[in-house]
Amino acid sequence: MDELLTAARDVLADAYVPYSEYRVGAALLTADGTVYTGCNIENANYSNSLHAEEVAIAEAVKNGHEEFERLVVVSGARDGVTPCGMCRQTLAEFADGDLAIVCDEGDGETSEYTLDELLPNTISLATLAAADEASDGDA
Repeated sequence: MDELLTAARDVLADAYVPYSEYRVGAALLTADGTVYTGCNIENANYSNSLHAEEVAIAEAVKNGHEEFERLVVVSGARDGVTPCGMCRQTLAEFADGDLAIVCDEGDGETSEYTLDELLPNTISLATLAAADEASDGDA
């Protein structure tokens, strides 16, 4: 895990954060051992900003990866930042609920969660299909 923590910390320098000045880095480990990193990239229209976790998973998916082992998330503040709700939902689209998510608390300390712990009732293809079936029965 030290390699992932280092990779996530290293990518902090690449973050583009002229508005919040809050740097976030992420390192995603695929099932075959490949590591993809991402950093946050802000935009004056905040809703168009990209989050570090999204950048990392997009790069991994773009390169054909579909199985993930672990995600490490760090901030420049080393404050134990966890993925936001939007990132959790994006992760749930591509990763299983047992994906390990490690958050850097600073001073060598980390917290670890599973994706299911952070997002217990995700929206998925199955939940959307169930909702469609339920609405078809109402017609």
